[in-house]
Amino acid sequence: MVAMDGMPPYQGRTIDICPQGLSLHFDHKLNPGQTGQMMYEIFLDGKAQVLTCRCKVSHCIFSGDQFKIGFQFVNPDAAVTAAIAKYMR
Repeated sequence: MVAMDGMPPYQGRTIDICPQGLSLHFDHKLNPGQTGQMMYEIFLDGKAQVLTCRCKVSHCIFSGDQFKIGFQFVNPDAAVTAAIAKYMR
């Protein structure tokens, strides 16, 4: 789920994730540079873990009937960074 500053929260579907950010399929267009709060769920050690982080739109591309949006994490805390690193192993 993504709640961009000044907008209601919207759900997207994760396409890819890396230590610096992630990309989503999203029904709404966002502009590069927009910032907001992201909440996403990953599975570690057989359990769901919810992570939250500030994010910034890096790109937005119309793809099929949805938008493919890249988000850069903004100052993720140590717990978020560690969870993503563990997930990627």
